[in-house]
Amino acid sequence: MKSSKLRYLKARNWNSKNACKMLKESLKWRLEYKPEKIHWEDVACDAETGKIYRSNYLDKYGRTVLVMRPGFQNTTSTRRQIKYLVYCMENAIMNLASDQEQMVWLIDFQGWTMGCVSMKVTRETTRILQDHYPERLGIAILHNPPKIFESFWTMVKPFLEPKTYKKAKFVYSHCPESQKIFEDLFDMDKLESAFGGRNTVGFDYKEYSEQMREDDRKMTDFINSGYSPPSVLSDFPQSESSVSGCGSYEEVSCGDDRIDPAGSDDLTDEKIPGHLGCKDCANVLTEAQEKVMQMSESA
Repeated sequence: MKSSKLRYLKARNWNSKNACKMLKESLKWRLEYKPEKIHWEDVACDAETGKIYRSNYLDKYGRTVLVMRPGFQNTTSTRRQIKYLVYCMENAIMNLASDQEQMVWLIDFQGWTMGCVSMKVTRETTRILQDHYPERLGIAILHNPPKIFESFWTMVKPFLEPKTYKKAKFVYSHCPESQKIFEDLFDMDKLESAFGGRNTVGFDYKEYSEQMREDDRKMTDFINSGYSPPSVLSDFPQSESSVSGCGSYEEVSCGDDRIDPAGSDDLTDEKIPGHLGCKDCANVLTEAQEKVMQMSESA
């Protein structure tokens, strides 16, 4: 498994000082937001329509798959929507295989209109994902986006890192060449029929709720055992002082867009009195990930 420090370094183009700053800001956010303490009962209402859920199948590389249906939005509160997104991200990370750090997003535009758009939610979503979940996205497949989505994509691009929006692949049911992306990534017998697969079992809220409650129990048991929960950096001192301091549519092609999932600089250890050094951050991150893998192997 790649160490967590590599994700932060990659996100900051191998600049160790910028990566260290990013990591410390992420630590502060986690200590304040406490994503590991979000439980299913806190977000269950947001899940009723199946607007975001973890699929029961992986891609061919063993990566967790999050299905997103922005057209199924059922709440207007930015706070609630972000809270549910964070819960889904944490759950997806917890269920990553031991040799994977990235996930796949399948974004289905069924029912999507410009009326579903909130720039406030979009900006906050982008900030949370890019600042606190660096290099967690392997590929995002945008399935059948309507023509009007071009305007929205143009507005969103300035908020995205270039390496992030390049991971977005546009796929259309009427374009056999673009559909090959699904064939490259998935067992078509397992892929949902909404994306052209042969699996006709759709989202079942009751069944999914039971699955999430079970995952919550595993998370709680793991935390109570004294280990750091998945991707939660609680090994750090719990104090403020310890952490402070398709393009536009010319990018959309119907050609062959095959998928090829992907020595590093060491982090410097420039400590500030009363603050964590970069190597401290990296070492604890790696230790936390190793503990998570122990949980996943014993589950």
